[in-house]
Amino acid sequence: MFLNVTLTLFGGFLHTIKLFVLTLLFSLPLGLLISFGSMSRIRAIKAPVRFVIWVIRGTPLMLQLLVMYYGPGIILQANVWGAGDGGRFAAALVAFVINYSCYFSEIYRGGIQSIPIGQYEAGQVLGMTRFQIFFRIILLQVIKRIVPPISNEIITLVKDTSLARVIAVYEIIWEGQSFIKSAGIIWPLFYTGVFYLLFSGLLTILFGQIEKKLSYFR
Repeated sequence: MFLNVTLTLFGGFLHTIKLFVLTLLFSLPLGLLISFGSMSRIRAIKAPVRFVIWVIRGTPLMLQLLVMYYGPGIILQANVWGAGDGGRFAAALVAFVINYSCYFSEIYRGGIQSIPIGQYEAGQVLGMTRFQIFFRIILLQVIKRIVPPISNEIITLVKDTSLARVIAVYEIIWEGQSFIKSAGIIWPLFYTGVFYLLFSGLLTILFGQIEKKLSYFR
C-alpha cells in the first residue's frame, strides 16, 4: 500500500513540478517587462499597468484561477482552453504566470529603484548607452539585492501550485485526496507534505548557494 501511494503521489508531484517550472520560465522575464511598464514616465502605460498589479495582488490566487478557467466560457460562450486535462492545465498556467509576474515585477521595481542615481550618471560619463548601463552595471547589482525576496516567492509558488486542484488539475494534493474516496484512508493526504518539504528544502539550499556566489558586492 505504501509503495502504491508513493508512486501515485509522485506522479501527481510531477504535474506540480511541471506547473512550477513553466510558471517560473514565463513569469520571471514577464515580470521584468511589467516592472518597466510600472516605472514608465508615460502615464498611459504606467496607470493601467499599476492598476493590473493592484488587482492581481489584491485578490486571491484561487479566485483568479476560477475566473481564468470559467470566465472566458461565461463571457464568450465558448471553451477557449479546450477539453480535458490539457485545457485545465493551460488555464492554471496562465493564471499562475499572470499572478507571479505581478509579484515579481514589484520585486524587480524595488531592486532597480534601490540603485543610487550616481551609478547611472557614472555610466553616462563613460559614454555608455542606457541599454549598456542597465545590463552591464545595474542588473548585476539588482540581481544581488532581489535574490532573497525572489527566492521567498519561488518557495511560496511550490505550495501555491496546490491551488490548481480547484479547477481539477491533477497535482499532488488532488492525488492525495483521491485516496480518501477510493480507499477510505487520509494519511496519503498528509504524506504529500513530505514531497513539499523535500522540494522546498532543496530550493532553500540552492538559493543559499546562489546568495554566496553573489556576495561580490560586499
